[in-house]
Amino acid sequence: MEAQAYHMTTLGAGSNEEESRIRVREDRTIARALQILQKRASLPGEVLGGATQGALFFRLRLGGENREHFEVAFLNTQFQLIAVERLFSGTIDAAEVHPRIVVQRALAHNASAVLMAHNHPSGSLQPSASDRAVTARLKAALDTVDVRLLDHFVVTSHEVVSMASQGMV
Repeated sequence: MEAQAYHMTTLGAGSNEEESRIRVREDRTIARALQILQKRASLPGEVLGGATQGALFFRLRLGGENREHFEVAFLNTQFQLIAVERLFSGTIDAAEVHPRIVVQRALAHNASAVLMAHNHPSGSLQPSASDRAVTARLKAALDTVDVRLLDHFVVTSHEVVSMASQGMV
């Protein structure tokens, strides 16, 4: 009886170990698939003109971050991706954004339009008063050099909100 109990315990432990190994392999596969998706989505020439494409693009890039980051996708006249840059990083609940830097980078890339995004590690999808103020300042700064701000996305680990679709751009 003791031998049988030991055998069943060993089997139970073995299946848990096997499940753990499978889970580790699955996690590696998923991580690799996400890397491939991010790389493909970031290829120059990718069209990002619509809210859906922009939302997916930035969710892949920012959704899993545990600190706040601010990124800009620089687009040509056909809304094709020229480049994407993480311009600012901050703490768990803030990232300081400087309009001058955004304008400089847009001009350096000869962009005619930009999409911007930042993440909220807290999980809140609601754009803050600060988010709205920064968006207005960035739009005004970009307008002076004829670069269109198409959208500003707020990204969480599960969802993305388009500030343009809410009339905030």
